[in-house]
Amino acid sequence: MMMAAVDAIAHEVTLFAAVFMAIGGIDDLLVDLIYITTTLFFSGRGKPVADIAEGARGKRFAIFVPAWDESAVIEPMLRATLARWPGSAYHLYVGTYPNDAATIAAVARVAGEDVRVRLVIGTHPGPTTKADCLNTLWRALLRDEAAAGARVDAIVLHDAEDVVHPAELRVFAAWIATHGAVQLPVVPLVAPGSRLVSGHYLDEFAQAHGATLPVRQRLGAGMPLAGVGCAIRRDLLQRIADRRGAPFDAASLTEDYELGLTLRALGARCAFVRAFDTESGSLVAVRAFFPATLSAAVRQKARWMAGIALAGWDRTGWGRWRDLGDHWMRMRDRRVTLAMPVLALAYCALILWGVSGALHLVAGTAPHGLEGWAMQLLTFNAGLLVWRLLMRVLLVGCSHGWREAAWSIPRMLAANAIALLAARRALWIYIGLLRGGPLRWDKTAHHFPGDALESRRTAA
Repeated sequence: MMMAAVDAIAHEVTLFAAVFMAIGGIDDLLVDLIYITTTLFFSGRGKPVADIAEGARGKRFAIFVPAWDESAVIEPMLRATLARWPGSAYHLYVGTYPNDAATIAAVARVAGEDVRVRLVIGTHPGPTTKADCLNTLWRALLRDEAAAGARVDAIVLHDAEDVVHPAELRVFAAWIATHGAVQLPVVPLVAPGSRLVSGHYLDEFAQAHGATLPVRQRLGAGMPLAGVGCAIRRDLLQRIADRRGAPFDAASLTEDYELGLTLRALGARCAFVRAFDTESGSLVAVRAFFPATLSAAVRQKARWMAGIALAGWDRTGWGRWRDLGDHWMRMRDRRVTLAMPVLALAYCALILWGVSGALHLVAGTAPHGLEGWAMQLLTFNAGLLVWRLLMRVLLVGCSHGWREAAWSIPRMLAANAIALLAARRALWIYIGLLRGGPLRWDKTAHHFPGDALESRRTAA
C-alpha cells in the first residue's frame, strides 16, 4: 500500500512539474532564438567609445550614491571614481544618515579634498529605503541648481561598492540627448573563496545583460534599470517628481526596476548600451562584488523577488494592453511566483523516485516508470535543459572566458538552491508589506576591490 502510494505521488508530482517546466523552457528558448536571430543583423560586439563620443561634449551630470553603513567601501570608491573621471562636468552626491557617523566621516574626508564631492546628510535616522535616500539627494541637487542658476543634464545612479569605467560618462553623454535613460551592463566580480555563490551572479548577469535586455530592447519592451550604471535625463525625473512629489518611490523595494517602467509610461526611450573602450579594449560597464555568502545572497535575491515578482506586480500592472512584447517581458519578470514552486516540486519528485526505487528494491519488485507522452515530455525537457546549459556556457564563455564557462554548469545548482531559499523569504516579506509592515533598506555588507582586481580588464 505504501509503495503504491509513493509511486502514485511521484508520478503525479513529476507530471505536474514537467508540464510547467516545459512551458518555462519554451519561454526561455523563444528569448534565446530572438537573441540569436537578431544578433545576426545587429553589431554583435558593440560600438567603440571613439565612434559614439562625437558631439557628446558639454553634458553635465549629478551622480547619486546612497550610502547607509558603507564606511568600509565609500572612501575608496569615491577616490577611485574621482581618479577615473578627471573632468569637472559632474558632482558626486553621497547620501548618508545622521546616525551613521562612520560613513559621514569617510565621505567628509574626500569631500574636504575635492569640491566635486557633496556630502548630504538626511534628516531621518537610517536605514529608511534606498529610494528615500535618493530623494534626499534629489532635494540637495535642487538646492544646488537654484543657487548656481543652472541644471544638470542627467542623474547617474551608482552604489557605494561600484567600480566605474573611465569612459562611462562619455557613453552617457553621447546617448542621453536622444534617450530618456541609458543603462550600461553590470559585470559582477567573483569574490575569492566564493566561486559558487558570488560566481552565480556572473552567470545570471551574463544572461540578463548579455541576451535578455538586448531582446527586450529590440522588442520595444520596458527597460528595467539596474540601479547602478544608469543615467536618467533630469527633465524626466522632474516630470515624475511633479506628479508624485519625488522622483523615486520611497514605498518600493525595487525602485530602480519600477523607474524603468515609469519612464516607458511617460513615452521615454531607454537604451541598453554595450560600448567598448578603444584604449583598453574593455567593455564600458559597472563592476562590483556581489554577496559572497549564502545568507547574504538569499537576502538580496529575496528583496528582488518580493519587489519585482510580488509587490511589483501589484504596483506596476501590465502597461498598455496591446503592447504584447512588454507584457511578455513583464510576465517573465513575475514568473518566479510559479517557477520556484515548480522547481521545488521537481526536486521533490527526484526524492520520491529515489524512495520508490528503494522500496521496490527491498520488495524485490520492478519499479513503475513513466511511459508514453509523459516520457516524451521528460525527454523534451531534458533537451531544453541541455540547450539552457549550452546557452549559459556560451554567454559566460564569450564574456568571461572558458574557465568561468565551465564553472557555470555546477553554479546552476547553486543558483537554484539560492532561489528556492530566497522565494520563501520573499513570500514573508510580501506578506509583511500586505499587513502594512515598515519598509527597510535590507542591504548586505560590501567591500571594494583592491587595486589589482579593480584594474583587471574584463572583456565582457
